[in-house]
Amino acid sequence: MPPFDVPEGDPFGPHNLPYGVFSIPGTRERTVGVRLGDHVLDAGAAAHALGSPYAALLARPTLNPLLAAGRTAWSDVRRALTAWVTVPSHRETLEPLFHPLSSVTLHLPFEVADYVDFYASENHARNVGRIFRPDAADSLTPNWKHLPIGYHGRSGTVVVSGTDVVRPSGQRKAPTDAAPVFGPSVRLDIEAEVGFVVGTPSEPGEPVALGDFREHVFGLCLLNDWSARDIQAWEYVPLGPFLGKSFATSVSAWITPLEALEDARVSPPERTHELLPYLDDTGGEQDGPGGYDLRLSVAVNGHVVSEPPFSTMYWTAAQQLAHLTVNGASLRTGDLYGSGTVSGPSERERGSLLELTWNGRDPLELPEGGRAFLEDGDVVTLSAWAPGPDGVRVGLGEVTGRVVGRTARHGTGEAAGSGAGAESGASAGLGAESGPGAGLGAGSGPGAESGPGETGGTGDA
Repeated sequence: MPPFDVPEGDPFGPHNLPYGVFSIPGTRERTVGVRLGDHVLDAGAAAHALGSPYAALLARPTLNPLLAAGRTAWSDVRRALTAWVTVPSHRETLEPLFHPLSSVTLHLPFEVADYVDFYASENHARNVGRIFRPDAADSLTPNWKHLPIGYHGRSGTVVVSGTDVVRPSGQRKAPTDAAPVFGPSVRLDIEAEVGFVVGTPSEPGEPVALGDFREHVFGLCLLNDWSARDIQAWEYVPLGPFLGKSFATSVSAWITPLEALEDARVSPPERTHELLPYLDDTGGEQDGPGGYDLRLSVAVNGHVVSEPPFSTMYWTAAQQLAHLTVNGASLRTGDLYGSGTVSGPSERERGSLLELTWNGRDPLELPEGGRAFLEDGDVVTLSAWAPGPDGVRVGLGEVTGRVVGRTARHGTGEAAGSGAGAESGASAGLGAESGPGAGLGAGSGPGAESGPGETGGTGDA
């Protein structure tokens, strides 16, 4: 099908136009691309061919120059791209510049500066509290309703969808152990999240106000913040998550601009506690409602196990941005911050295996066997959509990753456009030891040390 002939209602139609970075076979040269249906447009080449002044922003190997250009440029470029793919007179010029998604390799779309992860779902936080503090009078910690809790992660291990995730090793200690032991995590988990990508930087010492969120944040993507629960639980007191989180964070190859999600904006849940002025979003100071109606889906080995609703998130992305800068910390182009695990009120809407299996007590029943936590060879795929204009859906790019043991050959950090890469539920380098459970040695499967009584505290995000 010609690239311009996108079927009516396609979630990646001209109303969407997410940005990515790709290369074509036979070359290592990377360039910015825009997705239209099942094709990707070489945005830089298109800008040159049409004599656009935006070529300097688009003919680049990363999105960072566009991100740094600011909100006015973002709107102008999006307006131009929309015209390029919808005005019939451009077809002859642009058609050779489209590539089938299945033929390209997708790369990490921007250079990640800093990475912060939050803990913004009340449903998730209450579930974690009930699991680890079942006798507490309140399943939330005392500070939870007063500020968006977060931690500073490791930007160097943010990887693009399709990259294999090597099972991490570290110290762990079960309640019955006399001393900690070292080895592969036996409680490897996922966290279904949404990541927000910062474009415009801020000055040191200058907090970003709630109303300035859209001046700084370019767009969003799906994010899987892989978590080694056993390593995390033993290490996190008193300074918080470290090795249990820093080994890998997977993001989609496609960044959806905020402008594509105008019809998905919704009000967040009712605030039950009075907020300090810098976080107070009840007075209408923001440019419209701060929540987003994103419908997530979590699949393990191709089987959907959860459908978390992002609209239930208590803390908004604008509040998170305001909080992470309120002490004067500056923003940099390419900063990424995660929403925290997205969980809804029902069992089918939980965004982590910790919750779905209630800390291993109730394993998931999959065709290949039960899962308390992830086994080697398991493939996890997050997908999502949002309401768009005139009832059409806005698709978010999938994020997928396969768990491999340390001795298994792992991916290249690049994802094919479809087939065996991004948007496919498989990873680069699939081969031997790729079946669920393959490569698991003694003590490395999810069943060992996975009872509901293991360690206390939250240690979660």
